[in-house]
Amino acid sequence: MTKRTSAPVEGLNKEEARAELARLAGAIAEADRAYYEADAPKITDAEYDRLRARNAAIEARFPALVRADSPSRRVGAAPAGGFGKLRHREPMLSLDNVFSSEDFAEFLSRARRFLGRDPVAPLALVAEPKIDGLSISLTFEHGRFTAGATRGDGIEGEDVTANLKTLPALPQRLAGHAPALIEIRGEVFMSKEDFLALNEAQEKAGGKTFANPRNAAAGSLRQLDPAITASRRLSLFAYAMGACTEKIADAHWDYLERLRAWGFSVNPLSRRLAHDAEAASLQEEMTETRAGLDYDIDGVVYKIDDLALQHRLGFVGRAPRWAVAWKFPAEQAVTQLEDILIQVGRTGALTPVAQLKPVNVGGVLVSRATLHNEDEIARKDIRIGDWVQIQRAGDVIPQILGPVLARRPKGARKFAFPEACPVCGSHAVRETGEAVRRCTGGLTCPAQAVERLRHFASRPAFDIEGLGEKTIAEFYADGLIRGPADIFSLPAHEAAIAKREGWGETSARNLSRAIAARRNIPLARFILALGIRRIGEANAHLLARHYGSYRHFRHAMQEAVDPASEHRRTLESILGIGPAIAEELSAFFAEPRNLTTLDALEREITIEDEAVDRGTASPLSGKTIVFTGTLATMTRAEAKARAEALGAKVTDSVSRTTDLLVTGAEAGSKASKAAELGVATIDEQEWRRLAGL
Repeated sequence: MTKRTSAPVEGLNKEEARAELARLAGAIAEADRAYYEADAPKITDAEYDRLRARNAAIEARFPALVRADSPSRRVGAAPAGGFGKLRHREPMLSLDNVFSSEDFAEFLSRARRFLGRDPVAPLALVAEPKIDGLSISLTFEHGRFTAGATRGDGIEGEDVTANLKTLPALPQRLAGHAPALIEIRGEVFMSKEDFLALNEAQEKAGGKTFANPRNAAAGSLRQLDPAITASRRLSLFAYAMGACTEKIADAHWDYLERLRAWGFSVNPLSRRLAHDAEAASLQEEMTETRAGLDYDIDGVVYKIDDLALQHRLGFVGRAPRWAVAWKFPAEQAVTQLEDILIQVGRTGALTPVAQLKPVNVGGVLVSRATLHNEDEIARKDIRIGDWVQIQRAGDVIPQILGPVLARRPKGARKFAFPEACPVCGSHAVRETGEAVRRCTGGLTCPAQAVERLRHFASRPAFDIEGLGEKTIAEFYADGLIRGPADIFSLPAHEAAIAKREGWGETSARNLSRAIAARRNIPLARFILALGIRRIGEANAHLLARHYGSYRHFRHAMQEAVDPASEHRRTLESILGIGPAIAEELSAFFAEPRNLTTLDALEREITIEDEAVDRGTASPLSGKTIVFTGTLATMTRAEAKARAEALGAKVTDSVSRTTDLLVTGAEAGSKASKAAELGVATIDEQEWRRLAGL
């Protein structure tokens, strides 16, 4: 009998773990879009952190199953369409979270192992309160503020320069000597006092009120009219650095001092810890202090102080190896579960959603929560009518911890998960090893068709302003669009659209312009827009970077349909792809209807080649590299991270597409394979020279 995928991580088998990682990738991606794009979170911080923690635990136990679209490789969401885009000179990534002293100790252990250090060697840290606001990047050229952007997807964000110039806390010029160019990172936030005053003023004026200070700060900074931003009291703490043309300091603490000298506010509660053993007592102190602060914090960020060590540690996926956020416990409450509804996603997944009796938790009224899948409902024995314990930590929709059995009413009834799609009536099946039940209706299911179109037009994909979920559903129901290529025919119906209820000439014209602006699309966004199962933002970028052009990508994918082909072996060898994702890609390109869809799109749009960043002038940029054997001067993990940072593509196996094999001691069969295929082989000393080490 197959074990449930919602069981404890240590109880999962390989197939259950693979299915659970797929579910978690989708759930976290959806949460990221709601949080970063719409400033309207759909799950709580606590629920979000729980999903990420479970994902990380499964990946740690099954490292071979790590997905290319894993949340551990991704940050944020694509920038919103109402602003221009600004590309960060250095990626603006996020942080991994820990929730206990044991988790924190493991973070330190990983850093020491990566550096090859003694397991008990002390590490000096800097501790900074984690502000619950909106992350921004500020560009200064020759000391003058020239541009500012939100985090966005970590690569590019929204250009909010004009709005940032209205902030009194942002110096327009740096005091004293400044580098020719520097990116300064920080957090825009709103104090509790200013938040209450804003909501009171909004309510009196009949305007929108905000759920919490974080949403208020984000909404205020992202106003299209800078005058509105100027009318709201926003604060700013600076705490990090992106690109810089000169060395600023040897330690992070010294950099914070430099920020203060330049005129920035740095959180006064930041502290330098000579030994990592001091962190636990500081965490306890901050847990007690947070309630008395005039701004929201949801944890403490701990950074390794030595900037040289930070550079060596680098990043993994979406987060640095040299910093972590130690989060506070979540707030809890009890309410009644009134019903369980079923939502159908673009891949046919049936997701149960709890309809809750509205309850105030920490100042926010919550009424809905995802229940993930039927196993989750059964494992927690959640019944309709139950009183349930929920928790949240700053956002709107909570995590359901489980029922309060002592308060279970006599009429509470078990939920019977449907075996048919509630939208189209098709059979809903659950494959072996899968956590979810899926509608088999495919393209004939309106819910799936609408969700796929919504995904195609969404911000991370084609980012078509004005073509939201409601509009797509209406256009689909009326036959205006049936497939992705139909979207580009909508401008021909502009006059008819203008006459529709709720539209008009201006909105119809704006939609036509938005569609026209997306007839050129980067390859990575196009791959993501196709909605192929298991292909999220991270591995869409990975595939685009590996294949370079749409012509090359499509040819390789169609050839990879043959499991014995060289193209299939190459696809599976890409670090982060593997057999499961390769199978999904092959299945998509083996379907004639999908190829017809691609042909139709090719007639409507231009798919741009993936840009290769050659800013470092690295001799490794664009090269496909394999490492084998034991390296003497660094760990294998550090070598791979260095190669990727220099623009190389790292794979796990040697093939005809491999450019370079780096060998250490006891190189083994990969060296023989490289010799057989004529792949260039270098030793560790030559690798260090090429890598600038």
